Amino acid sequence: MNNIFSGDDQIGVVSSFSELVETSFQGTINAICWKRNLAGDFKEIVSELQLKENIKEVSVEDLLALTLSENGHNARKIILNDIQLLTDFGASPSLNLLKKYERDEEFSFISTDVYSYHVDRSPIGTDTFLCTYHGAASDILPNEQATKKILIPEIREKLKEIHDGPEEEFEDFLKEYFFDLHYEPQPNAQPINLGAGHLWKLAVDHPEQKVLPCVHRAPTENDGEYRLLLIC
Repeated sequence: MNNIFSGDDQIGVVSSFSELVETSFQGTINAICWKRNLAGDFKEIVSELQLKENIKEVSVEDLLALTLSENGHNARKIILNDIQLLTDFGASPSLNLLKKYERDEEFSFISTDVYSYHVDRSPIGTDTFLCTYHGAASDILPNEQATKKILIPEIREKLKEIHDGPEEEFEDFLKEYFFDLHYEPQPNAQPINLGAGHLWKLAVDHPEQKVLPCVHRAPTENDGEYRLLLIC
């Protein structure tokens, strides 16, 4: 496993799916990338799919029903192969065509939607896999460049104001509403864009995890452009 992301010791790079799933996170590495240069017209697939809501889960049957050019066929073959690889591994991949995610506007002082830097949590040992085939790609952030929002004094005070319960239950309240999973980038933060076509494995917060969970966020979508994203 080597590192080709300039100067970053958070990311490991592998050259196959088997390496991706077999390589463990270690030390400061909490994101592993199967770096690929995909040949295919993924934009054609996006243009052929129908999106009536903000998000649509695209099934294998939806993909197979498309009439595509040779380049579009090549792109579909890659997506189907990725879905099969992840399914055979035991994951449950979801292919999403999306215009935008729902925004969290309940509280003006803290956001807990996917556009906010956050980590994933699971009660069991698991990893997050994702690949952006078309459109804007997600960002990750080095852990040392991120501050938990619940530790920022003014945010913490406002959360205490809306907490309806005894002080000893405050930490449980933060977890129940996922406030503790969200982070604020520090002023000097340098996000790393995950790019298109690469299949990533990100560390999740779970009881057996030996590294820090990977801080990441969904990107702001490009105007007039849908995203095609595989995630599980």
